[in-house]
Amino acid sequence: MRKYIYIGCGSFIGAVLRYLAKGIQIYNYHENVPLNTLLINILGAFIMALILTIALEVWAFDPDIRLGITTGLLGAFTTFSTLCKETVVLMQNGDYFPAISYVTISTILGLGAAYFGIVVAREIGPKLFGEKENLSDLVENESDVD
Repeated sequence: MRKYIYIGCGSFIGAVLRYLAKGIQIYNYHENVPLNTLLINILGAFIMALILTIALEVWAFDPDIRLGITTGLLGAFTTFSTLCKETVVLMQNGDYFPAISYVTISTILGLGAAYFGIVVAREIGPKLFGEKENLSDLVENESDVD
């Protein structure tokens, strides 16, 4: 039950952050590609990869908190459905090149951001949180004591 509370709280925060970020006016930007959604999704891909890499490889997060942050907060903050809806609207308006560019740029930059998040987590994670103890090392050390 606890994990659902964390996911719900994270979702609430992520949805509010998304709503606020979506409303930010980007100075002198008047192109067809929805830049706010693009930036939100790229940031979300980076943060998701960073947090999951730290949680699974560097520092043992509580699984419920990890779900609240990734599934809840970041799941509500980023959204594939908005990207799809905005792409369809661009196509319905006859803006085929911006629509294809939007999907292509979102995919390439999203994958790049996720890769960068993994690299950053592996570089700075151990420095911030210390090395995660290897389970096989613990088993070896315990057998040496016997």
